[in-house]
Amino acid sequence: MRVLLIEDYAPLRSALARGLEEAGFAVDASGDGEEGLWYARSAEYDVIVLDLMLPGLDGLTLLRTLRQEGRDAHVLVLTARDTVDDRIKGLNTGADDYLVKPFSFDELLARVRALVRRRYQSKDPVLRIADLQIDTVRKRVRRGAEDIELTAREYALLEYLARRAGELVTRTDIWEHVYDFRDTAQSNVVDVYIGYLRRKIERPGLSRIIHTRRGQGYILGEDS
Repeated sequence: MRVLLIEDYAPLRSALARGLEEAGFAVDASGDGEEGLWYARSAEYDVIVLDLMLPGLDGLTLLRTLRQEGRDAHVLVLTARDTVDDRIKGLNTGADDYLVKPFSFDELLARVRALVRRRYQSKDPVLRIADLQIDTVRKRVRRGAEDIELTAREYALLEYLARRAGELVTRTDIWEHVYDFRDTAQSNVVDVYIGYLRRKIERPGLSRIIHTRRGQGYILGEDS
C-alpha cells in the first residue's frame, strides 16, 4: 500500500519513512505543508501520516483542504498536542486517527495497518482468496499447505490485488498504490511482476487465480 508521510522534523521523518518501507509500504515523504499538499493531490494514497505543526501550511489546514476537495485517503494525525480539545478538533476536521508524540513506531505501524484494513473494508489481517492466504502483518503467503516466498515488490503487488479481490485492477491503479514517486515507470514492469507472481502461486497442479483482462488489467479471484 502507498503512504504519504508529512513530518517537518527530518530525523523523525527519515526514521519513520525507513520503518514503513521496511514494513512493505511505498512511501513518499515531505517536511513542508505546501509540498505535502502537492503530493496528496498528485497521487492516490491509502494512508497519510500527518504532523500538525508544519512550515508553509499547517496540518489542520492541509487536512481541511483535502476533505473539502473530496480526497478520501485515511489520515493519521501526529502531534505533540495532547489535550482533548486538540484531539476533537483534529478528528472533526477529518482525521481518522490520532497519535500523540512521543510514540512507539510499532504502535504507529499497527494504526497504519488498521487504517488500510478500514479503507478496504477488511477487519481480518489475514486475506483469503480461495486457497490463498496472505498474512498482512507477518507478510507471509500460503497457498494450501505450501508457504510461498515472495520478494518485497511481489508481495506488495499481491496484497494490493488481494485487497481488491474480485475487482478489475488497472495498471494505473497498481502504479498509484504500489509504487512511489522515486520509481521510474516502465511500460511493461507491471506485466513482468504479474508473471513472477503467477510462476510462484500458480504452479502446476494449482488452479489459476490471477486473471488478465486484455487491455484493461487484472482480477485476483477464484473464478475467471
